[in-house]
Order: sequence, then structure tokens, then C-alpha cells
Amino acid sequence: MQPLTLRAKNLPQPQSGQKNYECVVRVRGRQQRVPAIRFNSSSVQCQNASYSYEGDEHGDTELDFSVVWDGGFPIDQPATFRALLYKCWAQRPSCGLCLKADPRFNCGWCISEHRCQLRAHCPAPKTNWMHPSQKGARCSHPRIAQIHPLRGPKEGGTRVTIVGENLGLSSREVGVRVAGVRCNPIPAEYVSAERIVCEMEESLVPSPLPGPAELCVGDCSADFRTQSEQLYSFVTPTFDGVSPHRGPASGGTRLTLSGSSLDAGSRVTVTVRDGECHFVRRDAEAIVCISPVSTLGPSQAPVTLAIDRANLSSPGVFYTYTQDPTVTRLEPTWSIINGSTAITVSGTHLLTVQEPRVRAKYRGIETTNTCQVINDTAMLCKAPGIFLGRPQLQAQGEHPDEFGFLLDHVQTARSLNRSSFTYYPDPSFEPLGPSGVLDVKPGSHVVLKGKNLIPAAAGSSRLNYTVLIGGQPCALTVSDTQLLCDSPSQTGRQPVMVLVGGLEFWLGTLHITAERALTLPAMVGLAAGGGLLLLAITAVLVAYKRKTRDADRTLKRLQLQMDNLESRVALECKEAFAELQTDINELTNHMDGVQIPFLDYRTYAVRVLFPGIEAHPVLKELDTPPNVEKALRLFGQLLHSRAFVLTFIHTLEAQSSFSMRDRGTVASLTMVALQSRLDYATGLLKQLLADLIEKNLESKNHPKLLLRRTESVAEKMLTNWFTFLLYKFLKECAGEPLFLLYCAIKQQMEKGPIDAITGEARYSLSEDKLIRQQIEYKTLILNCVNPDNENSPEIPVKALNCDTITQVKEKILDAVYKNVPYSQRPRAVDMDLEWRQGRIARVVLQDEDITTKIEGDWKRLNTLMHYQVSDRSVVALVPKQTSSYNIPASASISRTSISRYDSSFRYTGSPDSLRSRAPMITPDLESGVKVWHLVKNHDHGDQKEGDRGSKMVSEIYLTRLLATKGTLQKFVDDLFETLFSTVHRGSALPLAIKYMFDFLDEQADRHSIHDTDVRHTWKSNCLPLRFWVNVIKNPQFVFDIHKGSITDACLSVVAQTFMDSCSTSEHRLGKDSPSNKLLYAKDIPSYKNWVERYYSDIGKMPAISDQDMNAYLAEQSRMHMNEFNTMSALSEIFSYVGKYSEEILGPLDHDDQCGKQKLAYKLEQVITLMSLDS
Repeated sequence: MQPLTLRAKNLPQPQSGQKNYECVVRVRGRQQRVPAIRFNSSSVQCQNASYSYEGDEHGDTELDFSVVWDGGFPIDQPATFRALLYKCWAQRPSCGLCLKADPRFNCGWCISEHRCQLRAHCPAPKTNWMHPSQKGARCSHPRIAQIHPLRGPKEGGTRVTIVGENLGLSSREVGVRVAGVRCNPIPAEYVSAERIVCEMEESLVPSPLPGPAELCVGDCSADFRTQSEQLYSFVTPTFDGVSPHRGPASGGTRLTLSGSSLDAGSRVTVTVRDGECHFVRRDAEAIVCISPVSTLGPSQAPVTLAIDRANLSSPGVFYTYTQDPTVTRLEPTWSIINGSTAITVSGTHLLTVQEPRVRAKYRGIETTNTCQVINDTAMLCKAPGIFLGRPQLQAQGEHPDEFGFLLDHVQTARSLNRSSFTYYPDPSFEPLGPSGVLDVKPGSHVVLKGKNLIPAAAGSSRLNYTVLIGGQPCALTVSDTQLLCDSPSQTGRQPVMVLVGGLEFWLGTLHITAERALTLPAMVGLAAGGGLLLLAITAVLVAYKRKTRDADRTLKRLQLQMDNLESRVALECKEAFAELQTDINELTNHMDGVQIPFLDYRTYAVRVLFPGIEAHPVLKELDTPPNVEKALRLFGQLLHSRAFVLTFIHTLEAQSSFSMRDRGTVASLTMVALQSRLDYATGLLKQLLADLIEKNLESKNHPKLLLRRTESVAEKMLTNWFTFLLYKFLKECAGEPLFLLYCAIKQQMEKGPIDAITGEARYSLSEDKLIRQQIEYKTLILNCVNPDNENSPEIPVKALNCDTITQVKEKILDAVYKNVPYSQRPRAVDMDLEWRQGRIARVVLQDEDITTKIEGDWKRLNTLMHYQVSDRSVVALVPKQTSSYNIPASASISRTSISRYDSSFRYTGSPDSLRSRAPMITPDLESGVKVWHLVKNHDHGDQKEGDRGSKMVSEIYLTRLLATKGTLQKFVDDLFETLFSTVHRGSALPLAIKYMFDFLDEQADRHSIHDTDVRHTWKSNCLPLRFWVNVIKNPQFVFDIHKGSITDACLSVVAQTFMDSCSTSEHRLGKDSPSNKLLYAKDIPSYKNWVERYYSDIGKMPAISDQDMNAYLAEQSRMHMNEFNTMSALSEIFSYVGKYSEEILGPLDHDDQCGKQKLAYKLEQVITLMSLDS
């Protein structure tokens, strides 16, 4: 404690009755008043007092000083009038950091205490206290925490960064050797005591070994010498390719150099001929850079690489500069103010552009939109919108200041002729009446009035309007001032929305009412007219009777044929069902000894949360510097603040560039990061859902649309929440019927022919995947040699003689490895199928070889029938070979076998001569050869009717859908019954379902929504449509299996039936309705009853207390605590903070609750720490 003396001017002397002077000190928002004494008019002294601040996060902090007299009159002071309060030990844990502190602090290192302190606080300071002013002061025990990079070329020049503590007080006193090679410190990049940057000299050893970094401070005695735990290695970087291999001469193409050890060294330069390729990023196997402009125009350019002092080249690697792409024509040459209308662009060399965009500049504001390249001369773009500087645009349109295309770095296309493109006013619409509700009768047309509906543009192009009445589109007639919509088929209140060019117009609600009952006079008139009409019809029928006798005979004959067809279908269905039941019963009987191939929790969660990304970063360890790790831990603490997460998510969703994919990614990463706190994550989810419901109702959207599509972070988080909490229910209950359904579909499909090219099958639930012709086939039993022991009994495998060789291999693999998960089996493409004839003769069967039949431009895949493989033939799966056949020269083949092949294939020489004649004839797109298996592609019109097999009307084969449906009915029912039962298979209803359904009911009560259909729809959108449909369509998310295209098509039909069962709306079906709707039309009412009973039973169950739910969630978190790498998830989430930092910090500053927790300040700390690494 010591007094503070302040210099001043004209200080008044307090008079009698006036209070004396006081010093008002504010430390981090805390105010402290200290008595002060006025010495004279120019000096005042604050009396002895102690000042402090909490925490050691800061080594010093500013004191906000002011002087008042007579209780509250402030003395004028400069704006920069500040004092500094500091702690020597705070943020100075090491000797080096202590000695580099501000000299004004007079801090020194207390050797005995191992602490940074003032001299007065250190015992025996003469020998025990070290200060930088002392001659020869230096810190002992240096320590190296990290070196970077860890690899470099032996030619030297690599700048190695060494981070640690007590690394000297000046660069002159530090000596460094890395892996035994001298490394010269660079003074300009030296950070006293903390960091040394040195440049490696060349290693003169031919093959230098890895070694540590060695460092000495002053001398190399034991106390002043250290070495790193990490080892530095000398490598020889190489590159062997560049992709893409061509691009515009103006540059701007994103190039990727592939090779090895490309992340070595500290500096990298890629040169294309004589221009430097702008560096983007690199890793061990690739360097990414942006190509420079070609000084020689279109030409071939060599690519060279320099890593530090190592200059690398690859003689075979060249990059080809091509002609710059050009734009020659636009169709149409206009859009509306909002943009987003389609533009077809014609040009040249468009395939060389990687990410084309279209741009417009109007009144100094530039906007862009996306383009998609179709081929080298055409691409499809969405017109950019423009921002008006005045309220209204003239009807004749406006030309932008600039209009063109961003084609990499091609400048000639950036701005086309100014008059080449015109913007017309956006369409506008009048609401449906003053109240927004329009009453119409069924069958009457709907007229939607508006302005600028047809822009005053030349040509035949028009705006593409879509009118949705109750979510259903209607046929339109468009004029300049109105849209005429055909009569809607719905009844009741239906919202009306118009979509055009990225704009959405909600015009109001149609109230579609049925006609009133007719009056008595009208009924009498109709009855009289009907009587006259009946007499006329009777007369016509009597006259027509004689002419219809022949037609009656024809009708009876057709009826007899239909009866026969129906009998055949019923017989086929019965036989197929009996056959499948035998196989499925065999499968079920062996289920006790066979484990269903469930994926582990980690793989299952990643496949649902991040579909299509098997090796997601959340599965990997994150190698980060200490400051980044500290930043991520602080960011993790912010994620545990509800106010921060809610503000963060709402701010991201408000950004126009925050795409639907980004919303799903953020939701998944957030749930992964909060896996250890599922109770907290559940509270967040409830709040986000409540906000979503509030927003949905405020925007006057139909309540039934809530949770229908993943348009918010909350909706994807809800899916992920169920994913985490229903895994146990899947394993114990729902997984078995789903797996049996998958097996049943797979077995049923494989009983009949499946086209290997189109994916069509004889047995299918999907009309799109049904073979609509008669295929003759026969079932064969193949005796497969046991691959593990050829002396053990052969394994019988069922196959069809029309199966391709790959299909046969897959069936053999299914039989041989039926108890092995799919990922652990050999792949069919890695195996060859051998047909063994006797002990010696062996033929390798392949889908394509020199015996493949080619007729015109059609080539047919080889089948067992092609090779004339007979029943009970012996086959074997062997590792892939290079030759098409593997027949010893001494083998003899029967006359029948030899007659199967062309005479040129009868070998007489050595196996080597045979092998040289056997390359496969692969599909050649350039030569125009088309490959087929059972059915030639429908898209080719050059085929004759006879090529499609039977001339019977193809729709007759739709009856096979009924046969397949009847076969699989039991398994579909079992799955639906399991999912729509509160207690089934000995497993109770998961707590998560009851808890979430109760929450939705609470929200409905809160917003006075008593419509049972709305509540039913919310629950259906919440669980069945968001989770179960995804699992049914993608069983590979739950099991280690392979899902083929025909199985996928059948599962999609089952999933659609599942969705229809959860809907409250009635579907009107007719002869033109989709086949998958008609297929289960009689079953859906029963399924709907199951759903209603299920929801009712859940509602009657006792509510779950928050305490019980939190205990359950805590147990789930504990069980799966270490499944994911939380730091990796935090790093991925933080990338969005970096992208939208300004937009996020703003709301955090203005929100009161966030302000109290200083969330903006904490986030800025995190951003600062992360920026240090970059």
C-alpha cells in the first residue's frame, strides 16, 4: 500500500461545511472511494489503500481514476488519465516471462520460490532475486514445448519455429542445432524467452537420421541446455501429377499437385512455366494453388516446385493452358429485380472453368449467382438480383452498369455489353380480398390478380410461375395482370402461395365450400328433366341392343382371359410366398445362433449425423498447438452457456449465405460437442423448438408445416437427439423386424432375374424397377468349394442361369459368409469365379471377355447360360487373376465344352499365349458400344418391338407388384406393429419419445392449438418422418450390410407407405394414381388406426419428471462419453464463428443476458487466441 500523488491546477480549498477531496477508483467495474488530501492548488494525494482485481487471467489492468470534491463535484481530467494495476506472477509463470515484463513493474524472478515477485516479497533477495538489470542475468532450465515443422528437405533453408519457456532474453545468446545440423536464429522473428525462429543449413550427411532440436542459452552447461521431445526428420519431397491438367490461359484455376512429403519445410513455391501459382493450402500428399496467367497464351507449361532451398521438378508433369472460355449468347437476356430466373448461356471452352458465376453491378453494388456447366458449349445460370436505388423501376426495364461472368481469372467475360441484359420490375400480387380469405366453390377457377406478371421483354421466354393451393400445384394460364388457376380438388381452408424467380408470395387463404342443397322447385325441375333423359336413353339402348351382341361375346372372351390371368397371378403369389416363407423360416430358426450385424454406436451415429462422410473429423484426434487447444476449451465453455448458443444459432440462421447443408452440419456438430451433457443439450433443443414454433405461428404458416422439412438447426438437432437416444431401442426391439424385412426383400428379389445394368427385377415393390417382359430363366444349384478348406464339403448355392458372373459371385459370397458382416467379407470385384471341370480343367468366368456377344452397337454381359454352366457344377472363388482363363496346357476339354467357344479360342499353345489373347472388352463410350444384360435401355428408340421380349402389354406385369407385396406383407406388418406399439417384444417405450411428445402437447396448449390433426401432424413430423423413415430407407445406417438399387427402391415404397400411415389427410386414389400408393391402399387405413392408437396410448402414460429424464440423459452421456473427439467438433463449429464473427459479436453485445456474462468479450478472447495460430 502506498499513497498516490496527483498533479493538478487550480484546486479549490474546501470551505466550512464542504466535504474534502476523494479519489474514485474503478477496477473492472468495481468502484472504490479513497480519502484524499489537498496539499495546495496544484497537488492532491490519495491516501494509503489497497487495490486488487480477481483472477490471474491478466498480468495488469487499467485503473479508471477520477477526483471529486464536496461529495460529487468531479475535477476535470484528461481522457488518457489512467493508472496501471499489476500482478507480477499473473501470466508470468516462468523465469523468462518474468524478466521480460515491463521494466516499470520492477518484477524479478525469486529463485527459491520459483515465482515472479517484487524484490520486497522475495526472501534473501541479494542472492535469491534475479532482475534483468543485473549483469549476466539469464534463466536456467530452458524447455522446448514444440517445434514446427517437423520435416524439411536436406538442402536446408527451412525456418524452424521453436516454442517453449526460458529461451533466453536475446537471440544473440541462443545457439540451436536441429537433428545435428546448425540452425541460425533470425533476430527479427525472435520473441524473448518464448519463441525462436531459425533457418536450417544444408545437411551434408547422405542419409541423415531424425533428431531432436538442441538449444543452449549462453553456454551449454546442464542447467542452460535442453532438447525437444519431438524429432525433426529430413525428407525428399516429390510430386508426380497435377489436376486438373488444363485450364484457361488467363489463370485462376485451382490446381492440385499430388505427391509425397509435400507438407515438409516452411516455404513452398509452385511455378507454372515462369509464373508463381498462388498458394492456398497443402498437406503431405497435395499442394493446392491458383494458376497464374500464361504469358505465352494457350500452350503446354512445365510445373516446378520449390520447398525452401530444394528445387523439384517432374519431367512428365505438364499443365496445358487452353483458350479462354467465351460467352457468345444468353437466353433469355432479361430477368426480374430479384433475379434467380434461369439463363441458358452459350459459349466455348466452358468445361475448363471450375466455379463459374454470373455477376451484375448496379449503382456501385455488385451481386452474383451460381452457374452449372452442362457441356463445353453450354451452362445454366441463375440470374443475379440487383438492389434499386429508387422505390420503383420503370416497366420498360433497366440495364445494369455491368453484367458478365466470373470465369476463373478470365477478364474478357467479366463485363459484357451494358445493353445486353435488362432487368424488369418484380411481379406483385393483390391479396385474396380485404381479409385475406376468398370463398370459392368446388370446380370454379381461381383468379390471382397482380402486376408485371409478364415482363415487357422481346422473345418467347416467360417467367416460370408455380401456384400452390394447400401445398398442391395447379395448372396455370398467365396474362399480364392475372394468373388463372384450374379448379382446386381440395376442400376447406387452403393457403395460397405463388413462387417465381426466388420470390414467395403468400396471398391468403382459399375457403373452398361445397354447394348448398337444391331448393324444391329446382329439384322438381331436375326430376322432370331426368325423366325425359331416361326415356331418351332407353330408346337409344333398345336400338343399340342388336349391335352389342358381338361386343358381348368379345367381352366374355376377354373376361375369361382376365380370369385366367388373375388365377396365374394368384398362383404365382402363393408359390412365391410359400417359397420365401421356407427360406425366411430357415433364417429365423438360425437367428438364435446368429448375431444381427448391428453397427457400433459410433459408426451408427456418424452415418446418421454426417451421411456420406465415413471418416469425419470428429472421429480423429486433433493435433493443435497449445494456444489453439486453450482457445477451443474456452469456446467449449461458451457452448455451455445457453444464452450464447441460442444467440449463435439464431444469428447464423439469419445469414443468407448460411445454407441448408450448413444448418445440418452445425446441428450435428453441436450435438456431438454436447454429447457429454445431454441434459443441457435437451434443454437447448426444447428452447430452439419453442422458438421455431413461435416463429412459424408468427409468420402465419400453416401449423402442419412445422418440422416437415429440415430448414432450421433445431429440426436437424431433433433428428440427432432421437439418433442418440433410440440406439438401445433399435438394438433390443426395432432392429430385428427391420433386418428381417431387409433380408426378405433381398431374398425375394434374388429369386427372379435382376438386370445388372438397369437394376430392374422380376420381383419388385417399385413400378420403376420392374422388368416388364417375360424372361425365361432356370434355377441352378452350384456346388461351391469352401474357400477356407477345399477338402471340406462343398457349399450349395442357388443361382439363376440368367445371372451375370458378378451376380453369381455376390450370391456365393452371401452363402459362404452369411454370418460375417459385409465390411469384413471379400469384395466380388477382388475375386474370380472358376468353373472347375474335373481335377485339372478350370475356366475363369467373367462378365466380359473375348467370347462376349456383340450385335451391332449392343454388347451383352456374359451369364451362366452364355457359358452353358449346368446344374450341380463345381465352382470356386479365387483371388483376382490377370487372365480371362486359367487352363493348364496339359488339360483336356470335352467336345461339348470346346464347341461353346469360337475356334480361335481353342488353345494349342502355352498358357502364356492364351493369356495374351484374353483382355476384357470393357464398355467403350467413345466407340458407341452399349452394354445390356436382360433388357435393353428404354431410352434407345432404335430397337424393335421384338427386342423387348413378349409383345404382351407391359402393364400386365404390374400384377407382379401384388405378388411381391403379398410375399412381404408379414414382414412389413411386423415392422409397423413394432414401431407403433408402446410395449412390444419385451421392450418398454423409450423415455425420449414420451418426453418429446409431451413437450409438443405443452407447446400446443401454450399457443391454444386444440386441433387434434395439427397435434397428430406435429408428432408424426417429429419422430416417424424425421427418424424412422430415414432408418427404414437406409438400413445400412444401423447394420453392416450392402443395400443394392432394387432393395433401395423397395424400401422406398415401404417408407412412403409408412409416411402415408402417419398422415391425417385422406388421399383420393384413382386409376392414374402412382402404383406404390395403390399397392397399399387397403392396408393404410389399418396402419392409420395403429398410429392413432399409438399416439393415444403415449398420451395416457404418466408424465416423465425432469429429474427422471435428466438422470436418464446423464446415464446415456456416461455410456458414450468418449465416442467422439469433442475438440475436433469444437474446431469445426468454430469455423462458422470465423466466417460470421462480426455478425455474431453484434447480438452478443446488445443482448442484456449475454452482456451480463461478458460473452462477447470471451468470444473475442477465443478469436484472438485462434488468430495467433493462423
